[in-house]
Amino acid sequence: MVFSSTAFLYFFLPLTLLLYFGLPMRCRNGVLLLASLLFYAWGELGYVVLMLASITINWAVGLHIATAQRQGRNAKGVLTLGLVLNLLPLLIFKYANFAADGFSHLLQLGGLSPIELAPVHLPIGISFFTFQAISYIVDVYRQHAAVQPRLDRLALYIALFPQLIAGPIVRYRTIAAQINQRATRLDDIASGTLLFIIGLGKKVLIANSMGAVADQAFALPMQDVGTGLAWLGILAYTLQIYFDFSGYSDMAIGLGRIFGFRFLENFNYPYIARSVQDFWRRWHISLSTWFRDYLYIPLGGNRAGIGRTYFNLLLVFLLCGLWHGASWTFVLWGLYHGTFLVIERLGLGRILSKLPALLGWAYTLLVVMIGWVFFRADDLPHALTYIQRLFEFKQVVYLDAYLFEAISPQFYIALIAGLALSTPWPYRIVQWLGYRLFGADPHEESNSSAPPISPALDTTQGLLKGIVLSAWAISILVICTAQLLTNNYNPFLYFRF
Repeated sequence: MVFSSTAFLYFFLPLTLLLYFGLPMRCRNGVLLLASLLFYAWGELGYVVLMLASITINWAVGLHIATAQRQGRNAKGVLTLGLVLNLLPLLIFKYANFAADGFSHLLQLGGLSPIELAPVHLPIGISFFTFQAISYIVDVYRQHAAVQPRLDRLALYIALFPQLIAGPIVRYRTIAAQINQRATRLDDIASGTLLFIIGLGKKVLIANSMGAVADQAFALPMQDVGTGLAWLGILAYTLQIYFDFSGYSDMAIGLGRIFGFRFLENFNYPYIARSVQDFWRRWHISLSTWFRDYLYIPLGGNRAGIGRTYFNLLLVFLLCGLWHGASWTFVLWGLYHGTFLVIERLGLGRILSKLPALLGWAYTLLVVMIGWVFFRADDLPHALTYIQRLFEFKQVVYLDAYLFEAISPQFYIALIAGLALSTPWPYRIVQWLGYRLFGADPHEESNSSAPPISPALDTTQGLLKGIVLSAWAISILVICTAQLLTNNYNPFLYFRF
């Protein structure tokens, strides 16, 4: 089940909200946990047991670590066992086929028979809930978070459905107090609902329109792809992956707010970055900070000399690429970004800081878009050929009915909206209009895509603002629903990760 589906919007979510707010407060964690397990079982019935096993193991590991530390014993062995037990299923389900294919290739080079391994199904969300579980036991070991003695509350943290499938990756210490006790105000429900609908609009109205064109451009035989079409395809994919994932993150953060949780922002306008380093401060923030805190810094970070720093960066981004997928294209994508981070540390970063902002932005966007080719292409030869087409500067007459159908007036509207909403200017304009019309603070700082809901609705201006925002949100919801009912194209990119 995905958030951008009528089953979720008009069946699962209303029923969950009815039970959550209709039952006594002491029942709310139980309602959320049951809803989360049903949400996961909807798409992965056979793997609910795997997630429950992960929850139980990490609960037991956390208790053993805390007990060992109270008794003055070294808990590193328990932590190591916990890390192995977390990573082993991920390695089996996500990388078994990739490893078998690579080993088979080596065997064939030596004249031996290849390994025959049936395709291994990848459980949805395993990368996300595994990383959350690891952060929990590591933080308990580091004493950055108190151990959770109750199994049901740790289960709620790991299985919480708003961020279960595709993040953001939430640290336990961030929401530990909220799991134990939280309250939902009317303003939380209003702002959470608005943020959820904005995320839904990003996904359905922009990402899906971009994805239809990107899919056709990448599916065509390379001899039928000219320079113009190649750039259109990668531009469409650049917007698709951003609005697909940031839209899902907005929906997750909005849902969390409705239920009383405060998740941190996951995107901060990454396409206005002026360096690759700046891009990674803004893109998928929960993942990049996870790798920083649980891999880069433990490896020594930048404290063990220049050479070790560069090695750490390349290793972290190699693993970041592998985290996204078990293929050589993802490996190369990770190393590609790691290499540019090293180059910027070698001196390019200082040069970029002295150049006009426009040049830094153009450099970063070009690097990122070429990187997305590796991310999107079916295999390495496809990626390399596609990049070649980007810079051949020759046109090919293409006659493809599906592509012509995808490049519609709706696509151009979504393209303009996507380009605009990739910058903070629409939000700043809304802020300014809100100040002029409703007295909102034009200097209010927020990375959220949702306009603030203050002032209170008990004032005339606040009531008018609430009516305007409600009408706007309902309009987006109606348009998205119509789109979902009439168009079967509704992929979600991060299910594959």
